[in-house]
Amino acid sequence: MSLRDAVVAVDVGTSAVRAALVSATGAVLRSERVARTSHVGGETFDADALLTDVEAALSRLDAVTDARVHALGISAHIGTVAVDEDFAVVAPGGGWADGRGTDVPIADDLLRDILTVAGRPVPTGGALALGLHLQRAGAASQVAALLSPKDFLLARLCGVTVTDTVDAAYTLASQVRTSTWNTAALRRLGLPEQWWPRQASPYEVVATLLPAAADRCGLPHGLPVVAGGPDGSVGLGLLLGASTDVIGDVAGTTDVLARLISSVDDAPLGAVVNPAMVPGLWTAGGPTGLTGGAVADWRTLVGSVEDDVLAAVEPGVGGLVILPCMTGERFPRWRPDSRGAIIGRTSEHGAAALLRATQEGAAFTVREGLDLLDPSRDLPVVFAGGSSRAESVVQLRADVFGRRLLVASDPDVTLLGAAALAMIGAGVSDSLDEARATLGVSFREVEPRPGVGPRFDAAYAHWRAVRERLAG
Repeated sequence: MSLRDAVVAVDVGTSAVRAALVSATGAVLRSERVARTSHVGGETFDADALLTDVEAALSRLDAVTDARVHALGISAHIGTVAVDEDFAVVAPGGGWADGRGTDVPIADDLLRDILTVAGRPVPTGGALALGLHLQRAGAASQVAALLSPKDFLLARLCGVTVTDTVDAAYTLASQVRTSTWNTAALRRLGLPEQWWPRQASPYEVVATLLPAAADRCGLPHGLPVVAGGPDGSVGLGLLLGASTDVIGDVAGTTDVLARLISSVDDAPLGAVVNPAMVPGLWTAGGPTGLTGGAVADWRTLVGSVEDDVLAAVEPGVGGLVILPCMTGERFPRWRPDSRGAIIGRTSEHGAAALLRATQEGAAFTVREGLDLLDPSRDLPVVFAGGSSRAESVVQLRADVFGRRLLVASDPDVTLLGAAALAMIGAGVSDSLDEARATLGVSFREVEPRPGVGPRFDAAYAHWRAVRERLAG
């Protein structure tokens, strides 16, 4: 294939939609960013506004002018959109922190069964909970399907209801070992089985663009569309490929951690288990909760601080502890009621100290998840996402983790991951490992600095002790 042969990728984040035209030879020919007009803070969002934002980002690529486009791949944050038979939205779309329906009582034995077969340590909301909420509210008769945000986009752009195996796992209604719906549980709960669409692998071509949608997006009529997947999982898929000897960390608003396992039974307690992007494997890990988002929030409050100034702050920040969990703790502690805190501040702790303590708190949060996934602390961490752009953060994380980092040459692995899925669906690549190489994603090694490990170990122990005291 030539430079003119290309795929299109979309990544739906919490604050913006990004789209890219990527050649079959791996070059990003053009990219666009559109700020979300309905900002999702993790709870609810306007799904129709999201569709408008996605179509705007795609139309700006002017893809049909510059390339022969072969496929479209979409990644998006997890959540749920309830639609009727015409794919009209029935209730506000729910984001990753949507709590609707989590207060609906479920029999203990049934809840245990649901969590076990879904590969979830705790109930965290999602499509199953939203379905119970709509059922209790008397709105169930209006619902034809419960879709992830990405699946909603596919429904409106292609006229079909389908989901990928990973988004399906986040509903709590899917059986993670077999990627089939838990019909026995759905029947006991009285939730219609037709609400749950067909499951497909993330790189399977599942539909083609409708003519009207293609015109709005500036894409070819009948363009093949792959199933896609959740943003963090798509990014991890590109980072990990088929490698079982590393842990992936996509560090955005939250850090999403995972390692590949060959059996669901190999997952440690507290980990979320998902089908992997590679057939026959699963991932163990989960989203940590607010980490990069907390750092960004503090940066807004205290102002910009130069990278070298942050790097000069001593480990432990003179006893200053900041807990970044403003929206609750997720993997591995799963404490939804936890909130952020500042402990031990003195007059000597200025802007740099506050920001560095937040970065340390985020790194400590991630370390806890890494050590659960690999208690030996031998496995390196493949690192990407927005936090990997700052060299002081990269070195901090290597020092805090006590592990070798393999830092991706391009931090935007969710967008590139969506392109990789489209490349596989279009027959341009045979695997994620091959697609990653074609896209030119390489890794540089960053080692922990000699001598600082014990100081960060002590700061980490202090940080955990303070957190546990506050947790009661």
